[in-house]
Amino acid sequence: MPALDVARFREVVGHFATGVVVITGVENAQPVGFTCQTFGSLSIDPILVSFAARTASTSWPRLRPARVVAINVLSSHQEALARVFATSGNDKFDGVAWTSGAQGAPLLGGALASLEGRIVDVTSYGDHDIAVVAVDHVASHDGHPLIYYRGGFGSFSA
Repeated sequence: MPALDVARFREVVGHFATGVVVITGVENAQPVGFTCQTFGSLSIDPILVSFAARTASTSWPRLRPARVVAINVLSSHQEALARVFATSGNDKFDGVAWTSGAQGAPLLGGALASLEGRIVDVTSYGDHDIAVVAVDHVASHDGHPLIYYRGGFGSFSA
């Protein structure tokens, strides 16, 4: 069987629309975060979510030891924020409104929803780590989600 072409694989997987989140935490009293589109509910009993982080990321290795993270679900007007947190080597929190959550993880201003909890497991697969988070606090606000589809951002309204 011939090897699957990576470009073709990415094109096909890009047909799956996803929401966009920014995973945040604190390292040495400094906020850290990265944009992520692989996030989802994992379990109701106990309440768990999961996300995938690229192992070669510059932010994930700084965030992983924090053990407490926030998952900030971006709203339709936060495309610029998604792009900032997807970029390496910059001060991602410069000029970004945020507050500390109940457990200290940064909650981004204007986010559609936020979940805060403890990383309870991390498993590596291929070029990503899959993190499982036990959720302790949640919040949501009115608005529409930022969507990522076929290599670009958009929005959805019901």
